Amino acid sequence: MEIVLTKANSDKVYTHRELYGYGEDVYFIADNQEDLQNEFVDKGAKIVRPLHLTDYNNLEFVLEDIDGRWIAFGMKQK
Repeated sequence: MEIVLTKANSDKVYTHRELYGYGEDVYFIADNQEDLQNEFVDKGAKIVRPLHLTDYNNLEFVLEDIDGRWIAFGMKQK
């Protein structure tokens, strides 16, 4: 997987929550979510939604980056 981040054309980064009133800014399909969440916590990441099973049957957690964007990591459960 390759992720390309670019500088915004404005001084402010507008999150999906600000623009649309809901949602994460990026969603990564990932397994071993508990280990991944623990790694982020150990490195000081801000977890805004701890690991949980959603109403759409994904096991996921969400963190917030330094610009306020929400980044989710999850996977559909069987």
